[in-house]
Amino acid sequence: MSATSAGPVAAVDTACAHCGLPVPEGRLPRDESRAFCCTGCDTAWQVLHAAGLEHYYELSRRRERAVEASGLTFDEFDHVAFRERYVRTRRDGLEETDLYLEGVHCPSCVWLVERIPTALPGMASAELDLARGRVRVAWDPEQTPLSAVARFLDTLGYRPHPFRGGRADERRRKEDRAMLVRIGVSGALAANTMLAALALYSGWFSGMEQDWARYFRIVSLLLVTPALFGPGAVFLRGAWGAWRARMLHMDVPIAIALMAAYVRGVVNTFTDHGPVYFDGVAMLVFLLLVGRFLQQRAARSAADSAELLYGLSPANARVRDADGVRDVPSEALLPGMEVEVRSGETVPADGVVIEGTSALDASWLTGESRPRSVAPGDAVHAGTVCRGATLVLRIERSGEDTRLAHILREVERGTSRRAPVVRVADRLAARFVVVVLALAVLTWVGWHFVAPADAFDHAIALLIITCPCALALATPLAVTVAIGRAARSGVLVKGGDTLESLAVPGTLVLDKTGTLTEGRPALLVWTGDEALRGAVLALERHATHPVALAFAEAWPGVEAAEAEDVRVELGAGVSGRVQGRLVRVGSPAWIARHTSRTAPNVGAEPSDALTPVWVAIDDTVVAHAGFGDRIRPEAAATLARLRAEGWRLQLLSGDEPRVVQATGRELGFAPEDVHGGVGPEDKRIAIESLSRKGRVVMVGDGVNDAAAIAVATVGVGVSGGAEACLAAADVYLSRPGIAALAALTQGARRTLATIRNGLGLSLVWNVAGAGLAMAGLVNPLVAAVAMPLSSVCVVVLAWRARTFTPEGA
Repeated sequence: MSATSAGPVAAVDTACAHCGLPVPEGRLPRDESRAFCCTGCDTAWQVLHAAGLEHYYELSRRRERAVEASGLTFDEFDHVAFRERYVRTRRDGLEETDLYLEGVHCPSCVWLVERIPTALPGMASAELDLARGRVRVAWDPEQTPLSAVARFLDTLGYRPHPFRGGRADERRRKEDRAMLVRIGVSGALAANTMLAALALYSGWFSGMEQDWARYFRIVSLLLVTPALFGPGAVFLRGAWGAWRARMLHMDVPIAIALMAAYVRGVVNTFTDHGPVYFDGVAMLVFLLLVGRFLQQRAARSAADSAELLYGLSPANARVRDADGVRDVPSEALLPGMEVEVRSGETVPADGVVIEGTSALDASWLTGESRPRSVAPGDAVHAGTVCRGATLVLRIERSGEDTRLAHILREVERGTSRRAPVVRVADRLAARFVVVVLALAVLTWVGWHFVAPADAFDHAIALLIITCPCALALATPLAVTVAIGRAARSGVLVKGGDTLESLAVPGTLVLDKTGTLTEGRPALLVWTGDEALRGAVLALERHATHPVALAFAEAWPGVEAAEAEDVRVELGAGVSGRVQGRLVRVGSPAWIARHTSRTAPNVGAEPSDALTPVWVAIDDTVVAHAGFGDRIRPEAAATLARLRAEGWRLQLLSGDEPRVVQATGRELGFAPEDVHGGVGPEDKRIAIESLSRKGRVVMVGDGVNDAAAIAVATVGVGVSGGAEACLAAADVYLSRPGIAALAALTQGARRTLATIRNGLGLSLVWNVAGAGLAMAGLVNPLVAAVAMPLSSVCVVVLAWRARTFTPEGA
């Protein structure tokens, strides 16, 4: 949006025809025609009507933010290197790729994006995943290039970026589809096998001719065989692999029970003697596949989010050489190249400034709440954002060698760590398998001396009734239900190990900027005449610095005066004439060079914890302003509740130590628990050190927090944070602020209790079943019928547990 459109003065009754926001005074039309808050919205309105998509404005919920088209050409999307990495050719000759879109937030965005093919010739389809902001586009390269598709999306306010994890995501989608096919096939076969078994069970009570009994046995055999050796083959292969690797896991008793029941059923089918167990086998395959799918999805959630990590770095860069400036993919950058970075763009590589003076927003990378001024000779890092004039950089490190890439590698190493709950489950499974197999052998040996004809049936009954289906389902079911309810409460949790770790108080480390504070400058102190505010706004409406926006937000009802001869001096301030007098607003050093005295009614300067801004008229300082990062209103109450639960709280921030100490004092932190000026690498080291002493929860929102979040026992990302931080986090708070933290710890305790109850119930069931089978009180048929009941009990227990509630979150 232009600086003019960001001004504080707007006609209250005039709304933008595209986004509905107030239209600034300077953009009000002189006639009764439609008004737009910015050029971007005007262009988007024209494009939609020209394409016949005006129905967008009839949707009940649509975009409520101004369109900020970047104006980029996206020519790099047509580059050979880009095509080789991101573009796929389909069998029908169309090309396909996945793009990450900025600004998608509601169903109207889905409606609009998916109808772009009707307005853009050559574009075949667009499928938008709202939750991830990813759109899959297909187009005919003979009719339109991908850059044209990208420009069209950008015109509507959805700036596209390459989706860096597209190929891995496609592999996972294929694996998930294959698993769903297995579940569907096994479910259909199990249902039909149960119908045939029902007919056999009925014959036990009312009698059945031998021919009909043999018919239903054969039908059951024909149904269970493809179920076992088709979808159920995953367990047989798993058991065979475990046997070859000399390792025991849950697939071993499952495979033995399935094969033993199947073989005995086949023998009984053709000898017309004894029961068949085909219904139990088929249902067991179906239930186990469902449980495995739930576990697989839980494990994949972190990997899916981690693919967004590399979206922080830009897809392209402007390289300057003897032929001028050209766009190239960021992957093609090499040390020694010179690149241009314009206002609002992200630095593509580490380097040194060789031309230009500007301000860099490094808050996502370092945690500094204030933009940092840079000049020729200063080092800059990939991932920071230019907030001022254009810079020219000489690249020193690119690609995998940048500081950002190093941090992201630390994130990936942290997210790949093995969960404690998985290690415990593996140990439990190995012991369980050994015990079950030993008991089955003992049962067969014991009954061989008592009743040899029944020994095999009793051993099979033990394997079936002690099948670890309920044991395998207890944790994923409880976690899945809890995670679903947490999501409805605005808390997104990636796995059961996260909930387990949050259930017991430990050390909770919080970032400051954007986590405990709002993450943007706010006017906190003003000492001067109130009548000066209109003159200040008259100048600041022409600037794009965060301080200018903070002035406008602090005084929404103040009418700006008219200013002439306005000049913006980067890194210093803004000056201009208001009502014939020279007014300056800027840094104390800059103002001091142009003034000689201070008005007597001006109060003391703001504290050192605030950023000072002076206001001068002619040669006199007439006002002082202090800007700081405002503490979130719910922070104090949430921290007090966490302390009452037994958590030890620490504040770890990359911001200036004196600012961090001031924030810590206001929120009740002990001085020794407050640390400022801590960089991303030092944060990671600090969290690793604390983790060696016990459980550590790290809460943050920036890239500077991502590596620390990844190595913490539990990482929590706050709404509005950097994607690298959110991808590394185990928990994402979708609502702004930290109010949901206390509800998260409470829900975790309830979830862990549900998991323990489910595991305890399944173990008690297995112990009781094993005892009955060894005593000869349960035959294989009864075991096959009773076995699923333990799974049903675990499901009901997980479903009825009160873990997360909307009121509590």
